[in-house]
Amino acid sequence: MKYQPIDHALFERNRRRFASHLKPSSVAVFHSNDVMPTNADGTMAFRQSSDLFYLSGVDQEESILMLFPDAKDERMREVLFVRETNDHVLTWEGYKLTKEQAREISGIESILWTHQFKQVLASQLFEAEHIYLNTNEHLRAVVEVETRDARFVKWCQQHYPLHRYERSAPIMHQLRAVKAEQEVALIQQACDITEKAFRRLLGFIRPGVKEYEIEAELYHEFLRNRSRGPAYASIIASGGNACILHYTDNNQECEDGELVLMDFGAEYGNYAADMTRTVPVNGKFTPRQREVYDSVLTVMKAASQMLVPGNTLDQYHKFVGTVMENELIRLGLLNESDVRNQDPAKPLYKKYFMHGTSHHLGLDVHDVGNRFRPFEAGMVFTCEPGIYIREEGIGIRLENDVLVTPHGPRDLMKNIPIEADEIEQLMRR
Repeated sequence: MKYQPIDHALFERNRRRFASHLKPSSVAVFHSNDVMPTNADGTMAFRQSSDLFYLSGVDQEESILMLFPDAKDERMREVLFVRETNDHVLTWEGYKLTKEQAREISGIESILWTHQFKQVLASQLFEAEHIYLNTNEHLRAVVEVETRDARFVKWCQQHYPLHRYERSAPIMHQLRAVKAEQEVALIQQACDITEKAFRRLLGFIRPGVKEYEIEAELYHEFLRNRSRGPAYASIIASGGNACILHYTDNNQECEDGELVLMDFGAEYGNYAADMTRTVPVNGKFTPRQREVYDSVLTVMKAASQMLVPGNTLDQYHKFVGTVMENELIRLGLLNESDVRNQDPAKPLYKKYFMHGTSHHLGLDVHDVGNRFRPFEAGMVFTCEPGIYIREEGIGIRLENDVLVTPHGPRDLMKNIPIEADEIEQLMRR
């Protein structure tokens, strides 16, 4: 991988925390993601299962983690299975992990080959009562392709029908929502790379440049700083395209007088950054653009101060909605009387700000977590208000990543330019 080695103490900690939530006499199994095909003999770039990576640090296909904290044989309490390599694999695919390398990455002593898994599992399930299986239970997930974990659920229940089955996902959602210091450092690294990319763009954007040329600059800066690339599909939306929330065509020309909304973030060590900036293509906001920009920034600053222990997403979004209403009234987009008499279930501000303000961030851009769980120190959230005025061709969103701490919110992107005056100044250079 391109990123620097991660201290295996992080993954040892994560496994201890996970094991502490298991019922007595339980085996838990996690599989790597598949290598996904394209056409003919092509494949997509491999992306590791976030849960497997969280518990092992292994970034290789055909890997399996088995945890059995109560195993009588101490060697079986943590076992990592990795793909056995040979000269043919080396010649055609390159280096795969040796047992020694897998041990160093994960901190797991017992390393076996993947083809040994079913035999070893059978020997341990004889002692176990519960089997914890993993599935993708993210509320926003649309799963149409059967994963290795999903295939294993079917296989395991067919071959071991009398064991008691449990879900790993609720435990993983509980644990992954609160980041360790090492995880925060990895997210910060992704944010720092994202900053370098944005500063590069401020000297590149001008009338006539194509959205995809801006995207190309991002890739260049990401890769040269040890990032695998974008943490998600980058949005480079000029003019009216900025009013399309998930616009990713990125194929239009940026014209004089327009704004360009850029939602992008680097990935580093499998951890994501998620940032949005909106800048004038010609380097100078019009009075109306500046007015709307300042309103979005006002909402963002107010919202970020609510990312403190004890608040909940519902309370948070209600507060943000009130601040946004006031700004939209000031901009002449909403009528104060209409707002007072609106249906609370259908707030009028949603016409111009239709998405949520924050989501968990970590190994996944929309990271796992329970929306009803109060904020805790160690959680990382995005903060991303926006105002979208389709009839004016203006779409402005601003987004930073914020760590919840006992002493207040810590903006992980505080050094990335966001004030309108600074944006204009940097674009003039």
